[in-house]
Order: sequence, then C-alpha cells, then structure tokens
Amino acid sequence: MDLLKYQTDFLDYLQTQKFENEPKNLYAPIEYILQLGGKRIRPILTLIAADIFSGNYQKAIPAAMAVETFHNFTLVHDDIMDEAPLRRGKETVHKKWNINTGILSGDAMLILAYQYFENYKPKVFQQLAKLFSKTALEVCDGQQLDVDFETRNDVTIDEYIKMITLKTSVLVAAALKMGAIVAEADEEQANHLYDFGLNLGIAFQLQDDYLDTFGDPETFGKQVGGDIIENKKTYLYLKSLEIADNNDIEKLKFFYNQKLEDNSIKIVEVSRIFEQNDIPKFTQDLIEDYTNKSFESLASLKISEEAKKGLRDFGNNLMNRKV
Repeated sequence: MDLLKYQTDFLDYLQTQKFENEPKNLYAPIEYILQLGGKRIRPILTLIAADIFSGNYQKAIPAAMAVETFHNFTLVHDDIMDEAPLRRGKETVHKKWNINTGILSGDAMLILAYQYFENYKPKVFQQLAKLFSKTALEVCDGQQLDVDFETRNDVTIDEYIKMITLKTSVLVAAALKMGAIVAEADEEQANHLYDFGLNLGIAFQLQDDYLDTFGDPETFGKQVGGDIIENKKTYLYLKSLEIADNNDIEKLKFFYNQKLEDNSIKIVEVSRIFEQNDIPKFTQDLIEDYTNKSFESLASLKISEEAKKGLRDFGNNLMNRKV
C-alpha cells in the first residue's frame, strides 16, 4: 500500500483534466476548486480498495476522480450555505466569483462526476452509478439535517451522529466500495469494506469538528471557529449541554442564538466553556471509539494481514491529523 504512489498518480491524472471549456465563468471555478489541494483522502481510498482486491489500482483512477469531483461540488455549495470565506486557506468559490456562479459551477461538477463512470464496462458502470446516486442523495439528506439543526434547540447526540454519517461518512464508505466494485470484488467483501469506511468517516468528521475549534489556523486551512460562528450543533456543543453546569449552559445557549458582526468574543467564550468541561478529551475519546469500531470490520475481510495493517495505519493517521 504505497499511499504516496496513489496520491502522485491521482494528481497526475487530475492535471490532465483541464476544465477550459466555454463559458469560462462556468468552468474556471471548477478548475480552481479542484486545484486548491486538500487531503485527497476519498480518491486515495478508492485506489487503496482497488489495489487490495485486484492489485491494479490504475483502473480505478476515473472512479476516484468521480469521487473527488463530487466531494468538491458539495464543498462549493456548503461554503455558500455557510457563508464561509475560506476553503483550504484560499477564497471560497462564491467569494472569488459570486453566489450564482458557485451554484451553477457546483451543478456542473455533479454532472461531470457521473461522466467518469463512462470509462467502465456496463456492469461496473451500473454498480458504480447505483451506489453513487444513493450516496449523493444521502449527502443531501445530511446537509438538510445540518441546516435544520441550526434552528433547533433539542438536537441529540444520536441525531448529530446520524447527520454526520449522512453528510460525510457515507462518501468515505462509498469511495472504498467503488474501488472494490472496479476491482470486481465479492459483494460481501465490498460491504465489509464499506462498513470500515462508514465508521472511519464518522471519526474523520468528529476530528474535523474538533479542529474547527481547537485546530491551528496555519494548518487547518479553514476559518477556525467557523462552526461556533454558524451556531452549528456539533458534538462539542451537544456534549457541553449534557455535562456543563447551568451557568455554562445558559451562556452557550445565549451565544448560539446570536448572529454577530464581530464573533471574536463569541469564539473565545464558547471555546473556554468547551475547555472547562473537558470537551476536547470527550471528543478525542469518541474519535478513538469510532476508529476502533472501523477496525472491527477488518476481521471479516479476506485480505492479507499486510493490507489490514495498511488500513489500520491509514485510520490512525486520520485520527491524529492536524489539517
């Protein structure tokens, strides 16, 4: 499992995908967001899965490109909905161009993502498209729940886990299963790999939530405190409501009912409440729980011990990331 090789080959393929069509104002934002960088975790997972089951990850590169294109489409639209100024340390698409361009370019990316499946024979194409459509709809379900939670004051931790499973985790799981589909792996084995990705994706999003408040602005690439500004009912917030004293709870509810011009005091005060109630440790413990849960699915995979170790190492690296 040569992660650097997967990444290099995927990026080489990405460089050949020139979105220079007319009208330029539709395609330039697509080129921009896809070249902004990012961790490329999802396409790498597609290549890992194909390599594990067939020894040939190259044939999965178009499917990996579909996953990455779709993922970036969701980011463009999410940034519009969140009014986010930064993505990967650079201006978001709607800030660099405008909201209408961001909406339309995102729509085009969704369609482009499907076109990459045309590289495969009909049986594989059908399986990829079926999984992709299911996943895309689930991501929309998750995004709507996320929006709904902003105006609800009775969100539970279980509901939050369901939301991030749909919004984030299903795409991580699908990325892995797509690699297995391209490799024409046994369906049961592909599903075990999907389960591995599902729990790993939950851990990944919880780590993202943690970094949003406690990450280093220099490495995180997004606006630190963005979830607090947007009154997102993350695990950090919900766990605080569960264990904090009445004084802290009242302060939290006060701040989360505000949309302010200057959010600096709000970020400092909410972060302080999180820290006083050991929320960083609770969050890290839950991240570890879901990472270990993902590893349990590896026992059912009929793959080499070396491959299992590679998947474990990948999961542990995600759990300990700073970006």
